[in-house]
Amino acid sequence: MAVEEVGRLRTIAIVGQGGAGKTQLAEAMLFTSGAVSRLGRPDDGSATMDFEPEEVSRHVSLNAAFHHLAWKKNEVIFADTPGYNAFLGDTFNVLRAVDGLVFVVSPGADMKVEAEKLWDAANANNLPRIAFVSRLDRERTSFDEAIKDLEKTLKARPVVLTLPVGEEGAFNGVIDLLTMKVWTVGEGSDKPRQEELSGELKARAEQGRSVLCDAVAEMDDALLEKYLEQGALEEEELRKVLRQATLAGKLVPVLCGSGARNIGIAQLLDGVVELLPSPAERPPFPCVNAGNGGPLERSADPSQPFAALVFKTVVDPFAGKLSIFRVVSGRTTSDSPVFNATRQSKERFGQLLRLEGKKQAALDACLPGEIAAVAKLKDTYTGDTLCDEKSPVLFSPLPRLNPVISFALRPKSKNDEERASTSLQRLVEEDPALQTHRDAQTHDIILSGAGQMHIEVAVEKLKRKFNVEVELQAPKVPYKETIKGRAEAQGKYKRQSGGRGQYGDCWLRIEPLPRGKGLEFVDAIVGGVIPRQFVPSVEKGVRNTMAEGFLAGFELVDMRVTVFDGSHHVVDSSDMAFQIAASMGLKAALEKAKPILLEPIMSLEVACPDESMGDVIGDLNSRRGKVLGVDRRGSSQIIKALVPMAEILRYAPELRSLTSGRGSFEAQFAQYEEVPSQVAEKIIKEAHEAAAAKNRAHV
Repeated sequence: MAVEEVGRLRTIAIVGQGGAGKTQLAEAMLFTSGAVSRLGRPDDGSATMDFEPEEVSRHVSLNAAFHHLAWKKNEVIFADTPGYNAFLGDTFNVLRAVDGLVFVVSPGADMKVEAEKLWDAANANNLPRIAFVSRLDRERTSFDEAIKDLEKTLKARPVVLTLPVGEEGAFNGVIDLLTMKVWTVGEGSDKPRQEELSGELKARAEQGRSVLCDAVAEMDDALLEKYLEQGALEEEELRKVLRQATLAGKLVPVLCGSGARNIGIAQLLDGVVELLPSPAERPPFPCVNAGNGGPLERSADPSQPFAALVFKTVVDPFAGKLSIFRVVSGRTTSDSPVFNATRQSKERFGQLLRLEGKKQAALDACLPGEIAAVAKLKDTYTGDTLCDEKSPVLFSPLPRLNPVISFALRPKSKNDEERASTSLQRLVEEDPALQTHRDAQTHDIILSGAGQMHIEVAVEKLKRKFNVEVELQAPKVPYKETIKGRAEAQGKYKRQSGGRGQYGDCWLRIEPLPRGKGLEFVDAIVGGVIPRQFVPSVEKGVRNTMAEGFLAGFELVDMRVTVFDGSHHVVDSSDMAFQIAASMGLKAALEKAKPILLEPIMSLEVACPDESMGDVIGDLNSRRGKVLGVDRRGSSQIIKALVPMAEILRYAPELRSLTSGRGSFEAQFAQYEEVPSQVAEKIIKEAHEAAAAKNRAHV
């Protein structure tokens, strides 16, 4: 692409809630433009854009996919993005890398919270957009209802550019209100033909054109004056002001059609190249000087120093890592040295690649606005900034979604266990919305994500990409144990077995400490009743016993343990004897010190619509939650509460059910609190039964 052609580039994302028909629309765009020779269909697995096995089997887009096409001397690079809530993290990252949107609205389905989240994210990124009402060939669809959804739910100001011809099964074309022509397709055809307007269609078109002129004329004083005087506007006048209003976010042009029947697609492509901005028309990207942190900007100018944002990573166990980036400023070529300003490391590009669904094509150079990929960068990850080493800059981090559900992973074999952690880290590298760690107390491998389907897909990828098989289990709650009272006890270990014996004797005092203080070990021995070299042995015995727990096998915490007396034998005392004596003394003291269970309490923020608030609060109360207050944020009620972790391990699907899919939540660890006695009895009983079963299995 030559320098002067940056203005002919459109870098866009196709977004919308799950099931809106985005991928089928992307397939129709490729087919109509001639980029592919046949119309792919996600429903039968022939789509160019849905190519991962997990996507093909589910008929759902799970990852952002990229392609490009040419239309009327313009180059369009586009991303087909996921729309289901569990996979929106990928979509939010893509929104940082594009200049405009095609927002797909499904007229046969209620507008869900995913659509609202995407619309809000588009607003936050200041992205101009056009809307496309899809799937009008399906039953129970209404173009008028879709327009109302845009106005009422998304608070948009839509302006209709194409009207549907026919409804549901009889839908067969669109009326273009700018050209005042009608485009229809015959039965069994996927090639629209242009016709002149007449009769009822002409009357509808004239009425629609009048509404269009009213809306556009309001955007420009001079145009409004002319419209009031003459009562009509020329097509070019409409296009010019409509483009200005779209770029300014004042109007949202609306087109309609069907990707499956290839209706309305040419008009959509016209809208993309005529109404959405080139990279040169977008505001500069804010950044900071990587050296001193001072504010800077980078604009889509090929003569500026090179800077790019890595917004997605694809990991392949055979081909290696593919880093996908948006060029913000300057230009780069294959085999160029670059600087990773995020990690302060040098990299070198290999062959630049243009993404074409699951395939890639070689690319000689990249200019501002282009999305490209490069393989096998050694120290580059999603969110990193690549730039000219002489002019290092840093772009702001990508948004990070908090996980809402966690599962414990049980590897199926020893080989799986050995490779699980490394393979999971590579999955997290590809999908930052996943998080993994090994619980220090339960020793479980914990995988957290944005929903149960998100976790299930990750497990499928783990098997397909890395040949690691695991089973999903609900994670164990990391309970802890502590004491409420003060007690003293002796631990005395004496054993004679012929020859040298074992002797250790210590007195321990235990008392509770405030939450979070852990263990405080105090040496109060005087007079050498326990020699100096054996005091650390007493402490080690105490620590080992606290790690094993007392009531139910959970770690003991928040205690002061004081060794204040004891005795020894000059020959038989040993390190091990005093460790055992300390363990015996601690257990004896615990019997008298009112031991209790502690459970982790989570700080919960639940966002829900007004009509669901009562149900959500009632449900939180039933989960032993304490509601702290309710605030309003935008159109949602925000309920703040403290809830035991054990009660919200599977909260995400239940909240969706309570709120008809419109609720969301964030949870963070807050504190440990005492478990109510009736609940504690059940936990202790289950722990003892599990330990007994484990012992039987080892016999």
